Amino acid sequence: MKVSMVILCLIWGFNFVIMKFGNGAFPPVLFAALRFLTGAIVLLGVSFMKKIPLPNKSDVKWFVLCGLFQTTYFNIAIQISLNYVSAGLTSVLTYSMPLFLSIMAHKWIPEEQLTAKKTVGIVLGIVGLVLAMDIHLGGSFWAMLLALSSAISWAVANLLFKLKLKHCDSIQFTTWQMTIGAVGLLVYSLSFEHGQAHWGFLPLVYILFSGIVASALAFVMWNHILRSTEASKASTSLLLVPVVGVISGGLFLHESLKLVTLAGILLVLAGIWFVNSKHNQMTSNVVDA
Repeated sequence: MKVSMVILCLIWGFNFVIMKFGNGAFPPVLFAALRFLTGAIVLLGVSFMKKIPLPNKSDVKWFVLCGLFQTTYFNIAIQISLNYVSAGLTSVLTYSMPLFLSIMAHKWIPEEQLTAKKTVGIVLGIVGLVLAMDIHLGGSFWAMLLALSSAISWAVANLLFKLKLKHCDSIQFTTWQMTIGAVGLLVYSLSFEHGQAHWGFLPLVYILFSGIVASALAFVMWNHILRSTEASKASTSLLLVPVVGVISGGLFLHESLKLVTLAGILLVLAGIWFVNSKHNQMTSNVVDA
């Protein structure tokens, strides 16, 4: 499971570079829609070949909610926020998700109690992320709240999966939530977004990588990990994603890596270790059940 988590973080982290290129060729929400539509088409094909059944009627409403929260709203909120606040601040606010998910899991999943040690690890990781992103405060307050709402939206979708859809096949869940979410993104883009799409070989590569590898494959991996692991442990490990994104930006986009960034990365790693340590025996809860 640890190997799968590292691979997932590498894929999603490197995809920051691909998304930056993709957003230069397409309007941002349209690129997200094309990315997830590509992923959904691939997963629909896989589901057909593996003869994975359609969702149960009783589960459809949860699939719709997860698709709208995790794919549609999450991506729209991020793209709008990026127009008003820095990419670093948006990333930090978005990846505060583990804190919200851990609190939600503590409240609604009895076996996933939030201990003092887990809380220290989560906070340490987020502080490290602030340093790693080298953020500069500024911009619209409502845009910051919008970016923060993307984290809450993502956390809600993950909680719904743990509570209502954990019995579903990982491919089945990923396929249908992604299909629903992608349609929502496309409707939004066609209704409200302006700008031209610049098609070509490289833009197609950006869509294929983001759609097949960073969406279809990566989200199946994530949902499998989330099903098998405590929400706080799985989500906190995702703090590695923007760290990999920073390193990828330095390697492929020649973005500078400052000493404070390296210090932040070390704090993120320390926070992840705190949360995932096998000796996590501190049982005093920091939130009342």
